[in-house]
Amino acid sequence: MNRRENPQPGTEAQLRYTDSDFQVVRSGAFVRCAVTGMAIPLEELRYWSAARQEPYADARAAGERERQIRSGVKA
Repeated sequence: MNRRENPQPGTEAQLRYTDSDFQVVRSGAFVRCAVTGMAIPLEELRYWSAARQEPYADARAAGERERQIRSGVKA
């Protein structure tokens, strides 16, 4: 499955995140931000953590998650 396929609108994808890219495990149109819960269309996904296998809506959300981890707050 590659990310250029057009899945059904409204379906959530399952991805495997690597350091520089992601792989589609289950086809879908979006993923949910680990911090905000916001739906992120795959074509707009730019921020994630390969170590935590989490997507983020934007740099602010990624930074917030890092602060949570460092302060010991659970998601």
